[in-house]
Amino acid sequence: MTKKLFQSLAVLFVGMMCFAPMLATPANAQPDFGNSYASNTNLGEEDPRSLLTNLVNLAMTFLAIIAVIVILIGGFKWMTAAGNEDKVSEAKKIVVGGVIGLVIILAAWAIASFVLGDARTSLGL
Repeated sequence: MTKKLFQSLAVLFVGMMCFAPMLATPANAQPDFGNSYASNTNLGEEDPRSLLTNLVNLAMTFLAIIAVIVILIGGFKWMTAAGNEDKVSEAKKIVVGGVIGLVIILAAWAIASFVLGDARTSLGL
């Protein structure tokens, strides 16, 4: 009997501890969702256009590095082909694919720079 009573009181106590903060908060209080933290750390102060420009530049730089690595891998395969025509043709395909990819990436960067260029100049970047 005392064990059941103790268990019931323990469950009641834990339940009250879980719901006590909801009961203690006044109805007209506005919860803080971290807005004051964001304003104190100057998060959100940057213009979204500038953020987008930086993000596009970062993505294009990453893709260009990958394209150059692909070209280098193709060149390495070509140099180590030892005259085998199958390996040389495969290496040529890799190099041509890497160059085409690099041209596409640079064209996309140029278009994005042109489109976002007005945002950069108006921000003084």
